[in-house]
Amino acid sequence: MAKKPANKSIDARFLGEATPERRSDPSGRRPVARQTRASQGPSTGQLGLRFDRRNSRPDMSPFDELEWDLRTAAITTEKGEVIFEQKNVEIPKSWSMMATNVVVSKYFRGNLGTADRETSVRQLIGRVVNTITGWGAKDGYFATRNDETAFRDELAHLLLNQKMAFNSPVWFNCGVEEKPQCSACFINSVDDTMTSIMDLAKTEGMLFKWGSG
Repeated sequence: MAKKPANKSIDARFLGEATPERRSDPSGRRPVARQTRASQGPSTGQLGLRFDRRNSRPDMSPFDELEWDLRTAAITTEKGEVIFEQKNVEIPKSWSMMATNVVVSKYFRGNLGTADRETSVRQLIGRVVNTITGWGAKDGYFATRNDETAFRDELAHLLLNQKMAFNSPVWFNCGVEEKPQCSACFINSVDDTMTSIMDLAKTEGMLFKWGSG
């Protein structure tokens, strides 16, 4: 995540030079995030984002607001043959078995039967949310520590309650690789030469390797 510079492309109305002007969404509700002068940060006058809590509470983890089940996730063929199975996986009680089977079989990291294998949606969502929040904190995106934790908890709430979901490369790679490939779709140019066509095939193959297309 590249750090966003404070340049002329940022609308001056939202810089918060004196009294920050709050930007409302079309529904008229208060904004989730707004830009302002950071009250904390490595340099004076650094811009940061402020986040208001809409779904989470500062005194409770969003993971603790749900009821959890231990389930067996399985994928079978039309003939009933089991082609994937993982027992005793921890899943939010509100999730369907289809969601359970897809998430566990596709997105849990690690080889089955090893200590590295994820066994809970807590681990999966925690891995992704903490990584993204960590990037934001490192690059100075948050105005204060409270804004950082609010962003983390709000994002976790949305994912845990199935109000949103990332594309597959995020679940595959975020929090696993040092520089993960998190974008799903790439559009590559190609020239009308065999060399360019074959180079494109190699590029596309490497994108497919990491779950993108």
